[in-house]
Amino acid sequence: MKRFKVLDHTADVGLQAYGRTLKEAFENTALGMFSLITDLDKVAEGDCLDVRVEAEDRETLLVEWLNELIYLFEVQEVLLKKFDIVNWDEEHHLTALVYGEKIDLERHPIKIQVKACTYHLLKVSKDDLWVAQVIFDV
Repeated sequence: MKRFKVLDHTADVGLQAYGRTLKEAFENTALGMFSLITDLDKVAEGDCLDVRVEAEDRETLLVEWLNELIYLFEVQEVLLKKFDIVNWDEEHHLTALVYGEKIDLERHPIKIQVKACTYHLLKVSKDDLWVAQVIFDV
């Protein structure tokens, strides 16, 4: 199963992530987002951070999840590559352990500066697989 694909968008960049479960689709969306930022093959999983987000519905939870990860990237200067949602109700609450390391620009050149996850074309749906679609402001 393909984990995610990059979507063409006029001024920004988008992702469509897939999962056999909704949890896996959320995790793959985060993985896809950080793969836009840098080459994840060069990022170690040495540091573990705890992430907690709340929202009114499933789609907003996805945006809050990704924006919290962007916040960690910008403020704590970490690149993340492993995402493990450990507790959630699929609608309003999410707790995850995320793994990565501090940015080292000699080893981690930044490809795209992702500023925020937007609500534009936001979609969470299920056919054969769960699909999470987001557009990022860059």
